[in-house]
Amino acid sequence: MRFHADGFRESAAIPMTDRPDLILINPGTWAEVYSQVGEQSGVAPPIGLGLIASFVRQRGFSVEIVDAEADGLTPAQVAEIVRSKDPLLAGVTAVTAKMTAATKIVSAIREKAGSTRTVIGGHHAAALPEETLRVSGADYVCTTEGFHPTEDLLRALRSGTPPDRVEARGTVARRDGTLFRGEAPPLIRDLDELPFVAWDLLPMGKYRAHNWHCFGQESRSPYAVVFSSLGCPFRCTYCSVNAVYGKGSYRVRSPHHFVEEIDVLAREYGVRHMEIVDDTFTVDKSRVHEICDLLIEREYRVNFWAYARTDTVDLPLLRKMKEAGIRWVAYGFESGNASVRKGVNKGQERIREAVGMAREAGIHIIANFIFGLPDDTLESMRDTLDLAIRINAEYANFWCAMAFPGSDLYRTAREMGWKLPATWHGYSQYSYDTEPLPTRHLAAEEILRFRDSAFREYFQRPEYLATVRSAFGEKAASEVRRMLERKLRRRLLGE
Repeated sequence: MRFHADGFRESAAIPMTDRPDLILINPGTWAEVYSQVGEQSGVAPPIGLGLIASFVRQRGFSVEIVDAEADGLTPAQVAEIVRSKDPLLAGVTAVTAKMTAATKIVSAIREKAGSTRTVIGGHHAAALPEETLRVSGADYVCTTEGFHPTEDLLRALRSGTPPDRVEARGTVARRDGTLFRGEAPPLIRDLDELPFVAWDLLPMGKYRAHNWHCFGQESRSPYAVVFSSLGCPFRCTYCSVNAVYGKGSYRVRSPHHFVEEIDVLAREYGVRHMEIVDDTFTVDKSRVHEICDLLIEREYRVNFWAYARTDTVDLPLLRKMKEAGIRWVAYGFESGNASVRKGVNKGQERIREAVGMAREAGIHIIANFIFGLPDDTLESMRDTLDLAIRINAEYANFWCAMAFPGSDLYRTAREMGWKLPATWHGYSQYSYDTEPLPTRHLAAEEILRFRDSAFREYFQRPEYLATVRSAFGEKAASEVRRMLERKLRRRLLGE
């Protein structure tokens, strides 16, 4: 095994074919979604595509991945790659904020590589399959997780089935002027049956962690994201995570299977920063203890962070997580007003205790807050900002509520006639075109203005800067001050 000087492993030994069966595409969304925050944001590997790639490769199909986000490729450049490779199928993944870019890529492929069939998958497509089919112009849209649908599409296309006669589970397609919907395939219940992500197909040298994740660190790369579970057992109304998996779906990998993949990343790819992307890593405390024991045995020296709920942690668990290298825990506090939290089914009353336990365990906190939840007023949003200031976490995210397709909040917004963003990238928090969901009491402009003001108020406080300086050094505090020099431009606010 050979490594480059920067610590990254050379591209994998599996050769690329002249004509792959499948090209999987992660849309490049930097200009529309992240350009205003610049280098502060992370660049994460698209592990959903990596899982599908390894799944179909295991079944005899050749596959490549084009990460347009990591490589900075335009839709036209992506389409040119597809034209030159001429695969049977091109698959594009898209959350809601990426749908603008995904649609441009499908259109460009149709124009430049018309013999290649296209499919769109991901949370957005699963939530709005018919609309996605109509708007995107794709040949197929995936309505569930992509493993079996992608395999079915490839088998049919490889066999010579006319594209408009393909019957694939978990997809919708046009047929004779009407929609054909394939039956839903079963979810893969035992996640240990899945092969590891096809890391060898990804540009591993291009990924970097978020700036806060690496406060006090020399470099934000090498970086990767890993998962030990899929889905979430909780039912917060603003969340769309189970749109792909079904209501309340929650599946886990065995601790050994999960840690073995971390072993590959740490030892073969030299990865030193990882995000555990489970929606709630701490659902099963005994399982987390077992994972942490395995991580401690291996002494990876990896800088991890993970999501938790305040009602799913205790002090022994947090101490074990810290010993295992989990240096940051992301808590979703959402609101400082109990009535507002209750209105979105976010039942948690142990905020002070969870914060105190993380501090006692020596774990840094990334605190998440949402402004503009349905029952929010200016007073309740101030309650949220006051809570953030009292917690004084080492980092905080301030989001505006968005009615993401697939969430209960989206259904409510449609029923109530609440205005939704005019563009898909308007769902991005950092986009010039971002447009929050109005509440029963507030206009979208009021929420966005409050959010941007709250961000600056929180981060420019001497108390916060002193906390960062004490925990990570003057370099991190200086980075925060540089971050404040950049003011987001907002179309909605006339800026």
